Amino acid sequence: MSRFVVTGANGLVGRRACALLAARGHTVVGLGKGVRRAAGAFDYETLDLTHEAEVAPALGRLSPEVVLHCASMTEVDACEKAPDAAYAANVTATAAVARWTREADAHLVHVSTDYVFDGDAGPYAEDAVPNPRGVYAMTKHMGEQAARVLAPGCAIARTAVVYGWPPVEGRLNFGAWLVKTLSAGQPVKLFEDQVVSPSFADNVAAMLVELGERRLGGTWNTCGGTVLDRVAFGRALCDVFGFDAGLVVPTRMADLKLSAPRPLKSGLVTDKAREQLSQKPLALTESLKRFHASWLAARAGEAG
Repeated sequence: MSRFVVTGANGLVGRRACALLAARGHTVVGLGKGVRRAAGAFDYETLDLTHEAEVAPALGRLSPEVVLHCASMTEVDACEKAPDAAYAANVTATAAVARWTREADAHLVHVSTDYVFDGDAGPYAEDAVPNPRGVYAMTKHMGEQAARVLAPGCAIARTAVVYGWPPVEGRLNFGAWLVKTLSAGQPVKLFEDQVVSPSFADNVAAMLVELGERRLGGTWNTCGGTVLDRVAFGRALCDVFGFDAGLVVPTRMADLKLSAPRPLKSGLVTDKAREQLSQKPLALTESLKRFHASWLAARAGEAG
C-alpha cells in the first residue's frame, strides 16, 4: 500500500478518488479549499494551492508517494473573465505540485481536459497536437506543459464533461443539472453541434487511481468511451432515467453567445486506456446505468 495525496479532494472526481483509495487500503489525504472536516475513511486538509509558497511545506509534511492532482479552475466562462485566477489555479498551482513531486521522487498524475484541442477535427488521440482556444483551454495546456517539464515521468490524464451523483455542493455538473431539470419536467436546451466524450466521475476516478498505483507515465485519455453530441447524450439519459425525451431541445452553440470559446468537434479516443488499463473507459449505456443507480441510492438515503 502507498501514501497518496489527492488535490481537489472536495471536487467531483477528487472526492471519489479519495474514497476509492481508502477502500483499497492506501493511506490518503485529500487537499482542498474550505473548512477542514472529516471525510469518511480518509483525512481532509485545507490548502489553497495557488499560495505557491505553502505547497511544498504541506506536501513535505504529508510525504506522499503519489499525488493525484485533480484541483483545477474548470468553469470555462469564469476563467475567461478572470484570467489571473485561472492562471494561478491551472498553471501556478500545477507547477508547484509538479516541482515538489520531482524533488521528492514521488509520482504525479495530473488531470487535464479535451479543451486543450480546438475542436476542429476530433475525436483526439493522446498524440494529437493541442491547439487551445480561450483562457481555460490555454491555462490547462500550460498546466500540462508545466507538469511534463517539472515532473518528467508524470501521467497526464485528460477527461471531458465529467458527471456524477451526488454533485459537488453549490455546483451542478452537466449530468446532475440534466437530472434535476428533467425530473422537474422542465425543458433543457442542449447543443446539437458539440461532440464530446461524457465521463462518469466514478469511472474517471478509478482510472486515475490505477495510473497512480501502477506509477504509469505519459498521456492518457481517461474519459467516457462513447463520443456523441450533447443532444444524443440527453436523450440517452432520458431513456435510462425514464424522463420525457421531448424535453430535450436542440440548439446550436452560436445561439447562446457564450463568453468563452468551446471546441465543437471534440471527444477523445480511448483505445490506449481500453487496451492497457484494467479500469476501462465505460461505454455510455453502462455509465448511465451506474449514474442512475447512484441517483436512486441517494434518493433512497434521503427518504430513509
